[in-house]
Amino acid sequence: MRRRAYADWEYWGRPVPSFGDPEARVLALGLAPGAHGSNRTGRPFTGDGSGDFLYPVLYETGLASLPKGTSLHDGMKLSNLWITSVVRCAPPGNKPSLEELHNCAQWVDREISLLRNLRVVVCLGRIAFDGLLAHEQRLGSSIIRSRYPFAHGAEFSLPSGLKAITSYHPSLQNTNTGKLTKPMFLKVFMRASEVAGSK
Repeated sequence: MRRRAYADWEYWGRPVPSFGDPEARVLALGLAPGAHGSNRTGRPFTGDGSGDFLYPVLYETGLASLPKGTSLHDGMKLSNLWITSVVRCAPPGNKPSLEELHNCAQWVDREISLLRNLRVVVCLGRIAFDGLLAHEQRLGSSIIRSRYPFAHGAEFSLPSGLKAITSYHPSLQNTNTGKLTKPMFLKVFMRASEVAGSK
């Protein structure tokens, strides 16, 4: 259902493609397209409150060319960063079902395999982190979940050789309540850039 503010918009309404630099060493792994953000604009974290919180941080860390994403045609470019999500379509509910996660898993696997320079995955929320751990299991790794407790700013070395850094999701529920602040989020992406750039 469309919001009144976007009544005149032609919604994208399809699986939202990923976005960024194909040579990226850092992957930002999100949850799913926002119903009136990515689902409307056709680009991850574009056109909603989560993106309004994310892109200024990416700009400040040198990962994005603009501090705000408004549309597919705003000229935004990412440097050393690729953005995708564990679910490709806006879920009917606020939270994707296990079936949706299962159906999109192949795309996560394929995409990570194509990012040849990838070193660090920033998981935006627990569901994204669970999706990354499930990816590791599909690669054949034996993952004991209790050894990977989700917490904001936690770092994990994964069996595949990737480093995972976990963050609270930049949803309005988290940012408006102060659960996730800009300094907290900035620290995560600065750390990701530091790890990705190290020898």
